[in-house]
Amino acid sequence: MTALHELKSRLRLPAIAAPMFLISGPDLVIASCRAGVIGAFPAPNARTPEILDEWLTRIAAEITADDAPWAANLVMHSSYDRRRADLDLAVRHRAPIVITALGSPRDAVEAVHGYGGLVFADVNSVEFARKAAATGVDGLVLVSSGAGGHTGQVSPFAFVDAVRTFFDGTIVLAGAISTGRGVRAAEVLGADLAYMGTRFIATEESMAPDAYRQMLVDSGPSDIICSAAVSGVPANWLRASLERAGYDPDQMGVAGNIDFTKPQDDAKAWKNVWSAGHGVGTIDRVQPVATLVAELGADYDTACNAPVHTRGAREQVA
Repeated sequence: MTALHELKSRLRLPAIAAPMFLISGPDLVIASCRAGVIGAFPAPNARTPEILDEWLTRIAAEITADDAPWAANLVMHSSYDRRRADLDLAVRHRAPIVITALGSPRDAVEAVHGYGGLVFADVNSVEFARKAAATGVDGLVLVSSGAGGHTGQVSPFAFVDAVRTFFDGTIVLAGAISTGRGVRAAEVLGADLAYMGTRFIATEESMAPDAYRQMLVDSGPSDIICSAAVSGVPANWLRASLERAGYDPDQMGVAGNIDFTKPQDDAKAWKNVWSAGHGVGTIDRVQPVATLVAELGADYDTACNAPVHTRGAREQVA
């Protein structure tokens, strides 16, 4: 709890700008940290270990103690041939937070705890959460239904309650959280931090193409299609991007096997088909990260100060 308190004391908003494949890079991480939310990026976004080293060097140099901490997101799946090299680089640069995904966090826990860093494990089911908790992680990122990218199928209301029965560490909640009110709601549910991805795609600092940003502005929740046919793992996709890539959104087929031995194929799929979560409807323009976080922070403050109205209270007023 001391580590969590210290971490949150550096935040304007108790949230993480979630690491997004092909979207999050040094510019987005640094802008997020300076604005007051944890900035994160997936290590595979750096095409080679040498580029990853350059990115980590820049991020570590430009983010100061006055900024929010940053996080490196590492793929831990056994088929990913850069798994050990990426972890070694994160340790060398002393990433304050390492977020693991698609595999056991056990190796990361031992290495990152060696220099005092924190390890959060990205999980999308109660079963995976229990396994990750047993490895000694500091936090769990609960990817709930409605999340963009590789999504979960469990309601956040049920997910947080179930995990709290066996885990008292930091809980980060993901799944259609796109407003300051949503961040506050995550805390009310029992989470410590919110995971916000889709909302940060439509920022000037993201690596998203302009057409992707505009598609987010033009889309709503009904434009999101969940399918495992694109990447082998259930993910939420923008209908318009599926159609443009030649898919029939109503006939998406079956999933293939997860395989990171051909990262160029995975990158090609994600480059041509664009992801978003159910919170996409809150995006009405592209803006700088600093402006976005300021607006989210003001909305969060209002939600924190708003009175809680129960059904009984409304009935009494009536």
